[in-house]
Amino acid sequence: MNKKKLVNVLMGVLALLLVVGMAYQFTPNLGDLFNKQTGTPALTVNGTTVTVEQLEAARRQNPVLSSTDTGVLGDDFKTYVVAQQVDQTLVSNAVKDIKVSRSDVDAKVKEVRAQNNLTDNKAWTDALQGVGLTDSDYRKQVRQSLAIERKVDEIKKAVPAATDAELQAYYDLNQEKYQTDARIQGRQIVVADKAKAADLLKQLQGGADFAQLAGANSTEFKDRGGALGPIENGVPRPVAQVALPSEVGAAAFALKDGGLTDVVESGGKFYIVKVEKYLAPSAKPFAEAKSDVATAVNESKKNAAVEAWVEGLRKDAKIEFKDLNWKVEDPTVATVAGQNVRYSQVIEQVVQNQQFGSLLQQVPAEQASQLVNGMLKPQVVQQIIQGYAAPTIAERLNLNLVGTRQEIAQGVAAYGARNAKVTDADLQAYYAENKAQFESPASAAVSEASFKDQAKAVAFRSSYTRGDFVSAASKAGGTVSERGTVTAGDGKLSEELNAAVFAAKSLKDAADGSLSDVVKVGDRYSVLYVTDLKPAETRSFAEVRDQIEPVVLGQKKSSEGQTFLDAQVKTLKPTDNLKTVLAAQEKRVAAAAPKTPATPAKDSTDGQTDGAATDPTTDGSATSAPPADK
Repeated sequence: MNKKKLVNVLMGVLALLLVVGMAYQFTPNLGDLFNKQTGTPALTVNGTTVTVEQLEAARRQNPVLSSTDTGVLGDDFKTYVVAQQVDQTLVSNAVKDIKVSRSDVDAKVKEVRAQNNLTDNKAWTDALQGVGLTDSDYRKQVRQSLAIERKVDEIKKAVPAATDAELQAYYDLNQEKYQTDARIQGRQIVVADKAKAADLLKQLQGGADFAQLAGANSTEFKDRGGALGPIENGVPRPVAQVALPSEVGAAAFALKDGGLTDVVESGGKFYIVKVEKYLAPSAKPFAEAKSDVATAVNESKKNAAVEAWVEGLRKDAKIEFKDLNWKVEDPTVATVAGQNVRYSQVIEQVVQNQQFGSLLQQVPAEQASQLVNGMLKPQVVQQIIQGYAAPTIAERLNLNLVGTRQEIAQGVAAYGARNAKVTDADLQAYYAENKAQFESPASAAVSEASFKDQAKAVAFRSSYTRGDFVSAASKAGGTVSERGTVTAGDGKLSEELNAAVFAAKSLKDAADGSLSDVVKVGDRYSVLYVTDLKPAETRSFAEVRDQIEPVVLGQKKSSEGQTFLDAQVKTLKPTDNLKTVLAAQEKRVAAAAPKTPATPAKDSTDGQTDGAATDPTTDGSATSAPPADK
């Protein structure tokens, strides 16, 4: 079995090492699994050795980290790898006292083997040996992963349950997460015949009593006059959209002001719905939402406890570098509320940013580092500063916010935006700027008759007025292609043909549809037969107002919340040393880079190489060039 297969096998164990709910996630590299405490020492963490082989494996197995090992990004990636291995070593050491029985390990190994079809002992042994592992090595790693999982569970179980004040604070700032579904009070008529449904609709539009017609004709709920929900206090109980077939529900819930739907077909049946009252979504009362709120807040408190545990491990860590090739600089990049932010924390977020990974695939590493240093890193530093500042701000404002630093920062921002409102002018402006979102493009059913000869195409277009298009076009010498239903700009038609159907104003009536002009496509000439042409439509502001209001409100809350958070952070007078750190890194990386040999100068008098060269690292004075190796 090859190494790739074993990697897939080991992922079952690696998943255990991803601590669920942790603010800081430790992603053990496969190199950890292969490590038997042998190799070249690179550094020690509280006396535990981390080898060069471990670090190199960690970098090699990550496509981002392995993309370059030179320049500023190479230095960043080395710092990231070292920081991650330090964290993993700290966590591993911290769980050595956690007891894991042999039977627990056996059960997990058995589970992994079964999931990967490796129950045969020889297949399992071969898979492990293919990457230099024994069953004993593998079981040691399983034991460690289970110990980490239990330690985190132990930490989380010790966290006290959220208080009512903490629950109320979270609910007050996150009511949009606890909304009721939109509902309607209404009635329906369901019949199996389309013509009958059309007749019933006509009667209803003429003023007929809906409940009476439903009782006499509907195949569903006729005993309660077609009421969608049971009758309570003389009116139908409200129902959510899921109570109706999808097509019917969409038509009914579009009637915000009440009224009758058209006849809607679904599942071979024909529906008419009367919306008597539309009930818009609204925030659930705290008592109704309390259980869900408690789940969210308690999980946040547990995450915060794990975050604090990890921070404690880092605070007391003693790191000694044994191999100077792996010695890294991890300076303080920012300070806020008496806390220091390490540069490796910034790199961690950069490496894990999906846009950064995409950037590396598009531009050279040197160019990527310039973009990242100029844009992404400054943003990341500010986000981290906000997170470190958030607990102090929340305490100062007497907010009962709990959770990780970033969760508290989000809570502070939500508090700052708690009174945000949108006006009709805000909604109108959004609608005007985003009108294209509310357009339904033109569509039509299209058939194409293609001719080799332009004259024949012109003659056919002139002569065809009735009858079957396919037969007539074939008889005239054309080749017919059924294009089916086409939407403007969907790519089913070439640009020329698309314009002939949807942009031209010269369609000619013919039979049950219309004909396009003769269109040259390559070395052939086409005539299009168009039916069911539906022009482009734009939904009115009134139709989409309810749809865009939460979007605009969300944008306004985000903006006001960020402005408030920025202002609060500013009062703590944080320091941002990123520019200084990056300048020092650039200088250090340049000094460590291999020097390019000086190009020997040419004697302008005889074209021969002169015996002196200029050292680019000096002020330009000539120095004797070293003799070449022989």
